[in-house]
Amino acid sequence: MDKREACGIEVSAQELVVALTGKKGEAVLQRFANTVAGQEQLLRTLTRRGKRVSVCLEATGMYGLDVALRLSAEEALEVMVANPRAVRHFARAMMQRSKNDQLDAVVLWEFAARMPFTAWARPGKNTLALWAIARRLEALTKQCTAEKNREHAAGISQAIPECVRRSVARTLRFLQREMKQLREEALRCIAGDARLQRRYELLLSVPGIGKVSAVQLLAELLLLPEDRDVRQWVAYAGLDPREYSSGTSVRKYTRISKVGNRHLRNALYMPALVASRREPHLRGFYEHLLARGKKKRSALMAVARKLLHAIYGMFRSEQPYNGTRVYQLPVPAQP
Repeated sequence: MDKREACGIEVSAQELVVALTGKKGEAVLQRFANTVAGQEQLLRTLTRRGKRVSVCLEATGMYGLDVALRLSAEEALEVMVANPRAVRHFARAMMQRSKNDQLDAVVLWEFAARMPFTAWARPGKNTLALWAIARRLEALTKQCTAEKNREHAAGISQAIPECVRRSVARTLRFLQREMKQLREEALRCIAGDARLQRRYELLLSVPGIGKVSAVQLLAELLLLPEDRDVRQWVAYAGLDPREYSSGTSVRKYTRISKVGNRHLRNALYMPALVASRREPHLRGFYEHLLARGKKKRSALMAVARKLLHAIYGMFRSEQPYNGTRVYQLPVPAQP
């Protein structure tokens, strides 16, 4: 199996649209159900070609995770989970203006054939379990916040009947009980792996990062390959600044790209908010940006990016948080 072929897979909830190399070198489309049986059928189709196949699919969350796990376990296949932004820019460079599942599969096939291939780092069992628990906790936290808002509204409104108030209270108690159980299970996953436990403790050393935020951050960051640098971490979180300027007349407001892992970005928000108020060095950095004319939202996103830089350094050095390495406070002027 010294020859290689490219394969692009467009993943949806119910179907896998697969682009393979035909006899004349063209893309040939096939469809498989996104089920266990459909994935096994896809695996047989790829392995009986007698060549090593480079498979490319986008990072689409849960629907693509099982496909990537199943295919990466096969020795004859190599899997790349591509950044959706990179694929979208590649499609634009190929002058692809339309979008549907068939065209997306062909774009991924071209991407696998032409672009540098970065093999997907298959996560361990504990990492996957922690990731799934953290995502579920995030979803339940949003539901819990919504129920708390309903409880507050029901408490001050005379139009809400008592049965509705009791229903909201029961739902809120159920959600809080589920979240408590999931947090305990997350801590058991972390305690069962020395690497996870060490990184969890490092995260807790950062002022502003509590136990819940540490679990969410750890779960999202562990899916990143170890060879990524800090700029790739920032881009992965969608915290990289996006400038839009041309000549002297066109200069739009610089914003973060938001093209990345929104779960990681959300997990950084509250720690950045707390650190910008209570951690001296990050507060100094935040106030420095405000003094330069930055808006509060932009300055807070810069603190989140700085915090991600700090976490990257902590994981690499195995050392707890040190604010002096994040931002040097100005020396007070001598009287």
